[in-house]
Amino acid sequence: MALKSNVFDVETIELAGTKETVVKGGRHLFPKLPEALAGIQKIAVIGWGSQGPAQAQNLRDSLEGTGVEVVVGLRAGSSSWADAEAAGLNPGEMFDVIAGADLVILLIADAAQANLYKEVFARIRPGATLGLSHGFLLAHMQSVSDDFPSGINVIAVCPKGMGPSVRRLYEQGREVDGAGINASVAVHQDVDGRATDIALGWAVAIGAPYIFETTLQNEVRSDVFGERGILLGALHGIVESLYRRFTELGDAPDKAFSRACECVTGPLARTISHEGIKAVSESFEGDAKRTFEEAYSASYKASMPILAEIYDEVSSGNEIRSVVQAGERLKKFPMSEIGTTRMWKVGDTVRAKRDETNVELDPTSAGTVCGTMLAQIDLLFERGHPWSEIANESVIEAVDSLIPYMHARGVGYMVDNCSTTARLGTRKWGPRFESSMNQEVFPVLDSEGARDDNLVDAFQNHPIHQVLEEIAKTRPAVDISVT
Repeated sequence: MALKSNVFDVETIELAGTKETVVKGGRHLFPKLPEALAGIQKIAVIGWGSQGPAQAQNLRDSLEGTGVEVVVGLRAGSSSWADAEAAGLNPGEMFDVIAGADLVILLIADAAQANLYKEVFARIRPGATLGLSHGFLLAHMQSVSDDFPSGINVIAVCPKGMGPSVRRLYEQGREVDGAGINASVAVHQDVDGRATDIALGWAVAIGAPYIFETTLQNEVRSDVFGERGILLGALHGIVESLYRRFTELGDAPDKAFSRACECVTGPLARTISHEGIKAVSESFEGDAKRTFEEAYSASYKASMPILAEIYDEVSSGNEIRSVVQAGERLKKFPMSEIGTTRMWKVGDTVRAKRDETNVELDPTSAGTVCGTMLAQIDLLFERGHPWSEIANESVIEAVDSLIPYMHARGVGYMVDNCSTTARLGTRKWGPRFESSMNQEVFPVLDSEGARDDNLVDAFQNHPIHQVLEEIAKTRPAVDISVT
């Protein structure tokens, strides 16, 4: 694969011995948007969930003065209608808006896409462009032996972060050029030769500072897999198990929460975001370093088979089908909130009196998270994903988008405010990681020989360190502000 654009400069970079083509975004590229979106007079953003408000507002602001109209399509009587109007956008009935648009960005919930895609396809004009921010719809259609209409472009722009982060960093980018959320782009179907430039224009317009190429197939596998792994499911299971272990070893609840969770969402995430994963290991010495390496080794080994199972479930379509099947069930049995247990009540108290200077980087917690993160990275590499996608889905999205919200409002809050697909996956797989920690990782840590010399050496020389160093050159000069 290689990005080719008639509008934007495409750079070739080397990541761990492989070459990738990327576009580096920024507000200085906004004057090129009319050329990239030539022929598009109306963009319809369909849906008002996580991504809808952010992308609609970013597109509107970036395209101000160009003559391109951005409208929002919602169900008649939607409770989000007033919210869209309050944001200064002009909502209309979903299918009417689709019929009148040149670019239709479909951001309704995954299960709704599975139920409504045929009606959506029936309204799209021949020659128009369908835009997705997730590969879920392709995976669902493959499972029922269906395909996209032949007479339209089909593209994807997939921000590597939740919608509020996409909007928040865009707003911060008014002061610091380049602030935004990285995005992948995919061209699944190009009927007029314009699909790539339209996709890149869309990505630039929503504020992406680093734009890399993927396929819809790769995107759905890495994204749905990643949110069940270290982004949400694994992280949630890990911190729950760590909290209980620390209390069982004698820590007071406040201290146990700080070691298990505050450490992960605070200094661990900041260190990885600014300095990379290797810097975490280098911050420890003596016994603490040994503890980190033991926890890293044990968690890497324990998490790898679970991650392999998740990937197989996603790539086979089983995980996609389970999300669609849950649609009707959730009407009768809504998901409960995660953040109501004793641990998260302790967390409320800890955050209320938080002193960032007193939150230490705990070697056990850091080792377990880094071990699981590296296992996910290796699994994606083994399955043929490019380094940009691996780094963003396993590291950057976590430390620069999701975890800052966890730090501000709690891991439970983050889990309960993601998409239905992510929430379902977290509830399904989080307990598997928690069980693995309790039954496999901790018993090993309590015995001799937890450190695996080969795994530790592989970590020290892992190609992900060079990959993150290269991609970090486009990192915004500001951290996301979630207050």
